[in-house]
Amino acid sequence: MWRPAQIVSDRTHHLAEPVGRIVGKTGIHPNTLTIFGFLINFGVAWVISQGLFALGGALILVAGIFDLLDGAVARVMGKVTKFGGLLDSTLDRYSEAVLLFGLLWYYAWRQPNSTEMALIFVTIVGSLLVSYVRARAEGLHLDAEVGIFRRTLRITALSLGLILSTLPNNRETVMLVTLWVLAVGTNVTAIHRLIHVWRTTQKERLKSPDNPERATISHGERTGTPGRQP
Repeated sequence: MWRPAQIVSDRTHHLAEPVGRIVGKTGIHPNTLTIFGFLINFGVAWVISQGLFALGGALILVAGIFDLLDGAVARVMGKVTKFGGLLDSTLDRYSEAVLLFGLLWYYAWRQPNSTEMALIFVTIVGSLLVSYVRARAEGLHLDAEVGIFRRTLRITALSLGLILSTLPNNRETVMLVTLWVLAVGTNVTAIHRLIHVWRTTQKERLKSPDNPERATISHGERTGTPGRQP
């Protein structure tokens, strides 16, 4: 199955490897980079809440560098651990929520607008569900690594939206479009993953030797008589 989002993510992490080797020589622990990158996002959220969208968008990209480096450093230093992966994923969720909360704060207090606030809430829910469906599927030993709106794309879209919104007379329109894209994209991705898991389980069920439908179909194929239709 061709997964463009996965390909882009893999190539991005591959490009971070050389920098990871350099940082790894300093002896900085990968988890330290993970936590530092997470803390930066609090400052970025405050910048966004003050309406400094261009600066906030640029700082999101800077904070994203630490998200790439921690994994690269862990790999080159041979310090890839289960806890490190869990910490990284957990703080990624917190970071995304913190950034969106900064934007929510702006619309709630500085420029009240119910539409944008509702879209931010829907985006937060969708982004959490994207991760939850994947994690729940992996707990069932199933693959749910599908869908285009992975975290990298969500953060990039938010950053670009914030930066482009600073163009003359375009703030409201650009941010509204950005939030619609995020709200719809995150939830469509979550649903896509859910449907993908359902299809996978259906295929596994039909392949199971204990499945009565499979037994009936196989019997029909052997005797030349039509089996029961699904």
